[in-house]
Amino acid sequence: MSSEVILEALGLSRSFGGVKAVDEVSFTLHKNEVLGVIGPNGSGKTTLVNLLTGFVKPNQGQVLYQGRDITGWPPYKVAQLGIARSFQMVKPFYQLPAFKNLNVALYSPRVRGLVGGRYGDRDAVAKDLLEEVGFERDSWVINQQAASLPHGYLKRLELAKCMALRPEVLVLDELFSGLSLAEVASLVPVIEKLVAQGKTLLMIEHRLKELFRIADRVIVLNFGRKIAEGEPAVVMEDPQVKGAYLGTEAEG
Repeated sequence: MSSEVILEALGLSRSFGGVKAVDEVSFTLHKNEVLGVIGPNGSGKTTLVNLLTGFVKPNQGQVLYQGRDITGWPPYKVAQLGIARSFQMVKPFYQLPAFKNLNVALYSPRVRGLVGGRYGDRDAVAKDLLEEVGFERDSWVINQQAASLPHGYLKRLELAKCMALRPEVLVLDELFSGLSLAEVASLVPVIEKLVAQGKTLLMIEHRLKELFRIADRVIVLNFGRKIAEGEPAVVMEDPQVKGAYLGTEAEG
Protein backbone atom coordinates (compact mmCIF):
# COMPACT_ATOMS: atom_id res chain seq x y z
CA MET A 1 0.00 0.00 0.00
CA SER A 2 1.31 3.42 -0.99
CA SER A 3 1.18 6.53 1.18
CA GLU A 4 -0.35 8.36 -1.80
CA VAL A 5 -4.03 9.22 -1.31
CA ILE A 6 -5.93 8.49 -4.52
CA LEU A 7 -9.54 8.97 -3.36
CA GLU A 8 -10.86 11.00 -0.45
CA ALA A 9 -14.28 11.65 1.04
CA LEU A 10 -14.64 14.79 3.14
CA GLY A 11 -17.74 15.09 5.31
CA LEU A 12 -20.08 13.47 2.78
CA SER A 13 -23.76 13.67 3.68
CA ARG A 14 -26.92 12.73 1.83
CA SER A 15 -30.51 12.73 3.02
CA PHE A 16 -33.59 11.19 1.46
CA GLY A 17 -36.68 12.83 2.88
CA GLY A 18 -35.98 13.17 6.57
CA VAL A 19 -33.54 10.24 6.72
CA LYS A 20 -29.78 10.78 6.60
CA ALA A 21 -28.50 7.86 4.55
CA VAL A 22 -24.90 9.12 4.80
CA ASP A 23 -23.99 11.44 7.65
CA GLU A 24 -20.68 13.35 7.49
CA VAL A 25 -18.56 10.41 6.38
CA SER A 26 -14.85 11.02 5.78
CA PHE A 27 -12.11 8.59 4.78
CA THR A 28 -9.07 8.22 2.53
CA LEU A 29 -8.21 5.47 0.07
CA HIS A 30 -4.52 5.02 -0.69
CA LYS A 31 -3.03 3.89 -3.98
CA ASN A 32 -2.71 0.08 -4.15
CA GLU A 33 -4.86 -0.32 -1.02
CA VAL A 34 -7.88 -2.56 -0.49
CA LEU A 35 -10.39 -0.75 1.72
CA GLY A 36 -13.49 -2.56 2.93
CA VAL A 37 -16.77 -0.87 3.81
CA ILE A 38 -19.05 -2.88 6.09
CA GLY A 39 -22.17 -2.34 8.14
CA PRO A 40 -25.67 -3.72 8.62
CA ASN A 41 -28.37 -3.42 5.99
CA GLY A 42 -29.49 0.17 5.62
CA SER A 43 -26.27 1.60 7.05
CA GLY A 44 -25.56 3.71 3.95
CA LYS A 45 -22.94 1.63 2.14
CA THR A 46 -24.44 1.73 -1.36
CA THR A 47 -25.43 5.38 -0.99
CA LEU A 48 -21.79 6.12 -0.15
CA VAL A 49 -20.70 4.32 -3.34
CA ASN A 50 -23.26 6.29 -5.34
CA LEU A 51 -21.90 9.54 -3.91
CA LEU A 52 -18.33 8.59 -4.79
CA THR A 53 -19.19 7.58 -8.36
CA GLY A 54 -21.62 10.35 -9.28
CA PHE A 55 -24.92 8.46 -9.23
CA VAL A 56 -26.12 10.60 -6.31
CA LYS A 57 -25.11 14.16 -5.44
CA PRO A 58 -24.25 14.96 -1.83
CA ASN A 59 -26.12 17.51 0.27
CA GLN A 60 -22.75 18.48 1.66
CA GLY A 61 -19.13 17.37 1.60
CA GLN A 62 -16.58 16.70 -1.12
CA VAL A 63 -15.13 13.86 -3.15
CA LEU A 64 -11.50 14.28 -4.20
CA TYR A 65 -9.78 12.08 -6.76
CA GLN A 66 -6.01 12.47 -6.96
CA GLY A 67 -6.52 15.82 -5.24
CA ARG A 68 -9.12 17.00 -7.75
CA ASP A 69 -12.60 17.95 -6.61
CA ILE A 70 -15.06 15.72 -8.49
CA THR A 71 -18.05 16.28 -6.21
CA GLY A 72 -21.30 15.81 -8.11
CA TRP A 73 -19.64 14.89 -11.40
CA PRO A 74 -21.84 12.68 -13.62
CA PRO A 75 -20.96 8.96 -13.63
CA TYR A 76 -19.53 8.92 -17.16
CA LYS A 77 -17.01 11.63 -16.25
CA VAL A 78 -16.04 9.81 -13.07
CA ALA A 79 -15.50 6.64 -15.09
CA GLN A 80 -13.47 8.53 -17.67
CA LEU A 81 -11.10 9.61 -14.88
CA GLY A 82 -10.46 6.00 -13.94
CA ILE A 83 -13.01 5.00 -11.26
CA ALA A 84 -15.00 1.91 -12.26
CA ARG A 85 -17.83 0.52 -10.13
CA SER A 86 -19.83 -2.67 -10.12
CA PHE A 87 -23.45 -2.90 -9.03
CA GLN A 88 -24.93 -5.06 -6.31
CA MET A 89 -27.88 -5.64 -8.63
CA VAL A 90 -26.25 -6.73 -11.87
CA LYS A 91 -26.80 -4.48 -14.89
CA PRO A 92 -25.71 -6.34 -18.05
CA PHE A 93 -26.82 -5.69 -21.60
CA TYR A 94 -29.13 -8.67 -21.49
CA GLN A 95 -29.60 -9.17 -25.24
CA LEU A 96 -25.87 -9.11 -26.05
CA PRO A 97 -23.46 -12.06 -25.83
CA ALA A 98 -21.39 -12.01 -22.65
CA PHE A 99 -18.19 -10.85 -24.37
CA LYS A 100 -20.02 -8.05 -26.23
CA ASN A 101 -21.03 -6.59 -22.85
CA LEU A 102 -17.47 -5.28 -22.54
CA ASN A 103 -17.66 -3.19 -25.72
CA VAL A 104 -18.84 0.03 -24.04
CA ALA A 105 -15.72 0.08 -21.89
CA LEU A 106 -13.35 -1.14 -24.60
CA TYR A 107 -14.51 1.55 -27.03
CA SER A 108 -14.60 4.30 -24.39
CA PRO A 109 -12.57 7.50 -24.78
CA ARG A 110 -10.54 6.47 -21.71
CA VAL A 111 -9.38 3.17 -23.19
CA ARG A 112 -8.80 4.68 -26.63
CA GLY A 113 -6.62 7.33 -25.01
CA LEU A 114 -4.65 4.83 -22.94
CA VAL A 115 -3.86 2.56 -25.89
CA GLY A 116 -3.43 5.32 -28.45
CA GLY A 117 -6.16 3.86 -30.65
CA ARG A 118 -4.19 0.64 -31.19
CA TYR A 119 -6.14 -2.02 -29.30
CA GLY A 120 -6.29 -4.82 -31.86
CA ASP A 121 -9.21 -7.25 -31.84
CA ARG A 122 -11.53 -6.02 -29.09
CA ASP A 123 -13.57 -9.22 -29.17
CA ALA A 124 -10.41 -11.17 -28.36
CA VAL A 125 -9.54 -8.71 -25.59
CA ALA A 126 -13.05 -9.08 -24.15
CA LYS A 127 -12.77 -12.86 -24.15
CA ASP A 128 -9.35 -12.64 -22.48
CA LEU A 129 -10.84 -10.50 -19.71
CA LEU A 130 -13.77 -12.86 -19.22
CA GLU A 131 -11.35 -15.76 -19.00
CA GLU A 132 -9.44 -13.88 -16.29
CA VAL A 133 -12.57 -13.64 -14.13
CA GLY A 134 -13.51 -17.31 -14.55
CA PHE A 135 -15.38 -17.78 -17.83
CA GLU A 136 -14.33 -20.90 -19.72
CA ARG A 137 -13.07 -19.54 -23.03
CA ASP A 138 -14.13 -22.51 -25.15
CA SER A 139 -17.49 -23.09 -23.50
CA TRP A 140 -20.92 -21.83 -24.54
CA VAL A 141 -21.18 -19.23 -21.77
CA ILE A 142 -18.74 -16.73 -23.24
CA ASN A 143 -20.91 -16.40 -26.39
CA GLN A 144 -24.27 -16.76 -24.66
CA GLN A 145 -26.72 -13.89 -24.27
CA ALA A 146 -26.31 -12.30 -20.86
CA ALA A 147 -30.02 -12.82 -20.21
CA SER A 148 -29.47 -16.59 -20.02
CA LEU A 149 -26.39 -16.56 -17.77
CA PRO A 150 -26.56 -17.87 -14.20
CA HIS A 151 -26.15 -15.29 -11.43
CA GLY A 152 -22.58 -16.34 -10.67
CA TYR A 153 -21.49 -15.60 -14.22
CA LEU A 154 -23.33 -12.27 -14.20
CA LYS A 155 -21.34 -11.24 -11.12
CA ARG A 156 -18.12 -12.13 -12.90
CA LEU A 157 -19.32 -10.19 -15.93
CA GLU A 158 -19.79 -7.11 -13.69
CA LEU A 159 -16.17 -7.40 -12.61
CA ALA A 160 -14.92 -7.90 -16.17
CA LYS A 161 -16.77 -4.77 -17.34
CA CYS A 162 -14.96 -2.80 -14.66
CA MET A 163 -11.59 -4.25 -15.60
CA ALA A 164 -12.17 -3.46 -19.29
CA LEU A 165 -12.12 0.25 -18.46
CA ARG A 166 -8.52 -0.06 -17.25
CA PRO A 167 -9.40 1.82 -14.07
CA GLU A 168 -7.15 3.22 -11.39
CA VAL A 169 -9.77 2.45 -8.73
CA LEU A 170 -12.24 -0.45 -8.63
CA VAL A 171 -15.34 0.11 -6.49
CA LEU A 172 -17.07 -3.24 -5.93
CA ASP A 173 -20.55 -3.13 -4.40
CA GLU A 174 -21.21 -6.53 -2.79
CA LEU A 175 -19.54 -8.55 -5.51
CA PHE A 176 -20.04 -11.75 -3.48
CA SER A 177 -23.76 -11.25 -2.77
CA GLY A 178 -26.03 -14.03 -3.96
CA LEU A 179 -23.14 -16.41 -4.62
CA SER A 180 -22.69 -19.88 -3.17
CA LEU A 181 -19.73 -20.65 -0.94
CA ALA A 182 -18.06 -22.45 -3.84
CA GLU A 183 -18.60 -19.49 -6.18
CA VAL A 184 -17.17 -17.07 -3.63
CA ALA A 185 -14.19 -19.34 -3.04
CA SER A 186 -13.43 -19.39 -6.77
CA LEU A 187 -13.83 -15.61 -7.12
CA VAL A 188 -11.58 -14.61 -4.21
CA PRO A 189 -8.37 -15.61 -6.07
CA VAL A 190 -9.44 -13.34 -8.96
CA ILE A 191 -9.59 -10.41 -6.53
CA GLU A 192 -6.30 -11.45 -4.94
CA LYS A 193 -4.68 -11.43 -8.38
CA LEU A 194 -5.88 -7.85 -8.93
CA VAL A 195 -4.42 -6.92 -5.55
CA ALA A 196 -1.11 -8.56 -6.48
CA GLN A 197 -1.10 -6.46 -9.66
CA GLY A 198 -1.28 -3.33 -7.51
CA LYS A 199 -4.91 -2.39 -8.15
CA THR A 200 -6.70 -0.05 -5.76
CA LEU A 201 -9.99 -1.45 -4.48
CA LEU A 202 -12.89 -0.20 -2.40
CA MET A 203 -15.12 -3.16 -1.51
CA ILE A 204 -18.56 -3.03 0.08
CA GLU A 205 -19.26 -6.48 1.49
CA HIS A 206 -21.34 -8.59 3.84
CA ARG A 207 -19.12 -11.65 3.43
CA LEU A 208 -16.72 -10.64 6.20
CA LYS A 209 -14.49 -13.70 6.22
CA GLU A 210 -13.61 -13.30 2.55
CA LEU A 211 -13.34 -9.51 2.77
CA PHE A 212 -11.00 -9.63 5.76
CA ARG A 213 -8.77 -12.03 3.84
CA ILE A 214 -8.27 -9.32 1.20
CA ALA A 215 -8.66 -5.91 2.87
CA ASP A 216 -5.87 -3.81 4.35
CA ARG A 217 -8.35 -1.67 6.31
CA VAL A 218 -12.08 -1.46 6.82
CA ILE A 219 -14.50 1.26 7.77
CA VAL A 220 -17.79 0.51 9.49
CA LEU A 221 -21.03 2.41 8.87
CA ASN A 222 -24.10 2.39 11.07
CA PHE A 223 -27.17 4.57 10.47
CA GLY A 224 -25.15 6.52 7.90
CA ARG A 225 -22.26 7.40 10.21
CA LYS A 226 -18.75 5.99 10.32
CA ILE A 227 -18.33 4.33 13.71
CA ALA A 228 -14.96 2.59 13.29
CA GLU A 229 -11.95 2.38 11.01
CA GLY A 230 -8.76 0.31 11.02
CA GLU A 231 -7.30 -3.11 10.40
CA PRO A 232 -9.96 -5.83 10.24
CA ALA A 233 -8.78 -7.68 13.35
CA VAL A 234 -8.81 -4.47 15.37
CA VAL A 235 -12.18 -3.28 14.08
CA MET A 236 -13.76 -6.63 14.94
CA GLU A 237 -12.97 -6.01 18.59
CA ASP A 238 -14.49 -2.53 18.70
CA PRO A 239 -17.47 -2.53 21.11
CA GLN A 240 -19.53 -0.25 18.84
CA VAL A 241 -19.00 -2.57 15.92
CA LYS A 242 -19.91 -5.64 17.93
CA GLY A 243 -23.08 -3.98 19.10
CA ALA A 244 -24.15 -2.50 15.79
CA TYR A 245 -23.09 -5.15 13.31
CA LEU A 246 -20.86 -8.07 14.17
CA GLY A 247 -22.98 -9.34 17.00
CA THR A 248 -25.89 -10.01 14.65
CA GLU A 249 -24.39 -10.78 11.23
CA ALA A 250 -20.79 -11.96 11.53
CA GLU A 251 -21.79 -15.50 12.47
CA GLY A 252 -23.74 -15.99 9.24
